[in-house]
Amino acid sequence: QVQLVESGGGLVQAGGSLRLSCVASGNILNINDMSWYRQAPGNQRELVASISRPGSTNYGDFVKGRFTISRDNYKNTVYLQMNSLKPEDTAVYYCKNSISTSGTSIYMDYWGQGTQVTVSS
Repeated sequence: QVQLVESGGGLVQAGGSLRLSCVASGNILNINDMSWYRQAPGNQRELVASISRPGSTNYGDFVKGRFTISRDNYKNTVYLQMNSLKPEDTAVYYCKNSISTSGTSIYMDYWGQGTQVTVSS
């Protein structure tokens, strides 16, 4: 079994910063892409940022240089540094990893349970 556990969410004032972490554990052979998504009430889940195993990154247009995704392959951990937060960044943030488990070469997507980020004006 594979588990993803996010942490680092909370309440912050507009203009502030938060750092999210997501640790993957379990019967992991390899992790390919690692991503952060978010979902606000009434909205569809959207991609915030993704990072490949070699380190190539991709960001949602709304990020505009405010967020930075990074990963530690030895710790099976992906981070999201969020700066200059805005009230419209309020959402539940989820991590998603593409993981192959021992005994198979097939990659499957696994999701964390989500962490709430609330930005007050």
